[in-house]
Amino acid sequence: MISAFIVFAIFIFYIFNNLTNSLCVQREIPEERQPKVFRTINILITILLFSSYIEVLYT
Repeated sequence: MISAFIVFAIFIFYIFNNLTNSLCVQREIPEERQPKVFRTINILITILLFSSYIEVLYT
């Protein structure tokens, strides 16, 4: 089960990073602020994936 969840998590990170890149291009976010935007979104997605894994694991 953990291997399927890891594959799912990699897919989710790939999709969200593509969406974040599109957001940065569309909103014309300066290059120096883009790493902060990516870091924030990746941290939030990591928390979401970790909490959903714990929920699936204990239910």
